[in-house]
Amino acid sequence: MTPPLPREVDRAFRALPAPIGKRLLQVRALIFATAAAHEEVGKLTETLKWGEPAYLTDESGSGSTIRLGRLKESDHAAILFNCKTTLIDTFRERFPDQFEYRQTRALLLDVSGRLPKQPLSVCLSLALTYHLARRRKR
Repeated sequence: MTPPLPREVDRAFRALPAPIGKRLLQVRALIFATAAAHEEVGKLTETLKWGEPAYLTDESGSGSTIRLGRLKESDHAAILFNCKTTLIDTFRERFPDQFEYRQTRALLLDVSGRLPKQPLSVCLSLALTYHLARRRKR
């Protein structure tokens, strides 16, 4: 179940162009659904980072921060990841033609059409369990 939006996060979504905000609210719901499917992720922290909605696994430390916003040079919705992780490289390997990517930090989504839930939930799952997977490799 998706929790209610904290006031400051709601303001950040409403500050975005309407099509981008609407798409990113769909992504937000998918983030919470994906986290709920992984018991080890625990409760998410929803806050703002750099003025954008951000989702952290503070309780468990299982994952890397996921941020939602837009890139200045794009009309796409952007899901941003820590550029020091290997997440975008992993997404590119698994889904080379499904998404558009920017360097090592962003996965871009069209604001119209159907949300590609299945591949996107895989990407979100990888982000939400990033540190768990790295610990298991050691």
